[in-house]
Amino acid sequence: MPESPEARPIGWRERFATRATFFLTGLGMAAWAPLVPYVKSRLELDSADLGLLLLCLAAGAIVPMPLAGILTARFGCRRVILLASLSQMIFLPFLAMAPSVPAAILGLLGFGAAVGMLDCVMNIQALIVERADGRTLMPGFHGLFSAGGIAGAGGVSGLLALGLSPFQASLCTVALIGIVSTLAGRHLLGYGSPLSGRVFRLPRGIVLVIAGLCFIMFVTEGSALDWSAVFLTTRAIDPALAGMGYAAFAVFMTLGRLLGDAVVRRAGPRRVVVVGGLIAATGLAVAVLVDSWKFGIAGYALLGAGCSSIVPVLYGALGRQTVMPEATAVPAVTTIAYGGMLLGPVAIGFFAHAFGLSAALMTVAFGLVVVAAGGTTLSE
Repeated sequence: MPESPEARPIGWRERFATRATFFLTGLGMAAWAPLVPYVKSRLELDSADLGLLLLCLAAGAIVPMPLAGILTARFGCRRVILLASLSQMIFLPFLAMAPSVPAAILGLLGFGAAVGMLDCVMNIQALIVERADGRTLMPGFHGLFSAGGIAGAGGVSGLLALGLSPFQASLCTVALIGIVSTLAGRHLLGYGSPLSGRVFRLPRGIVLVIAGLCFIMFVTEGSALDWSAVFLTTRAIDPALAGMGYAAFAVFMTLGRLLGDAVVRRAGPRRVVVVGGLIAATGLAVAVLVDSWKFGIAGYALLGAGCSSIVPVLYGALGRQTVMPEATAVPAVTTIAYGGMLLGPVAIGFFAHAFGLSAALMTVAFGLVVVAAGGTTLSE
């Protein structure tokens, strides 16, 4: 049985454990990215086959999300986070040496399920910790997820460049995850948010609004990840430097989130979403409308800065609403948001084929204006 919420006060140790969980989840998830070319080569896949294979990661992430609230209410955040982290540690090295396509599919489904469960449960824990602390903490938590992503992708790439095999590099990654999880795990919450009424609920009211806004934000993040380099190659940039657009986006998003706690406390959550959405839309519009790769990179940096604190603020709003229990609201919103990351880049591809990539990206910019307008519905 999970311990009672009154079992112990929430202090710096619980904040540290929450931050560590966000960082390690981002690190473990991003550690997979540098391994993808090795898997493609070992399994002799073409680009189309690889694209279909990678869908298994997103599918695996979405499937367990509705169960997150049930499991945390029954067993507590600590047990679920540690079990999901252990699964992540098992499946990452398995993927690094998967000998066949069926094995890779199994590995991606398992790895995705671990990441999806962690994404939900760490946000449930974060809402409880933020509420107990009485200060805005969510942007900083999400900033550490982004920082973990940079560390995971950069660290594994560095290990591979030093001559380690993909399997050895993955073992180094999981060793770090295991050590930090052991240190931080005992300070994770032994309980979760309480459930009431029906276990599975569709979003409604303000939760539905938040889910829609998160969907647009994840479409935006997916478009930056999958299409920024392709778009910049239309701006007379050296293809080897085309990845600078996403790098600028990721760095400024991470910095914005790490500074976001203070910004949200000073400006308020509603203003952060409204102004952030407009800044992000302006950045993407600049990247698309100005025929210069330098302005393109600057536009993606502005896009990252504008987007940085919007999703953390939206998740924080789930802890203040009273329409649905947060144990059901967080998994519902996360599932819909991941749908945006899964379907958005594909939809942009079809739209680009019909009307051009610039027009497709401008629809994303319009979506960010919708996010800014939706921000006016949030409570302070």
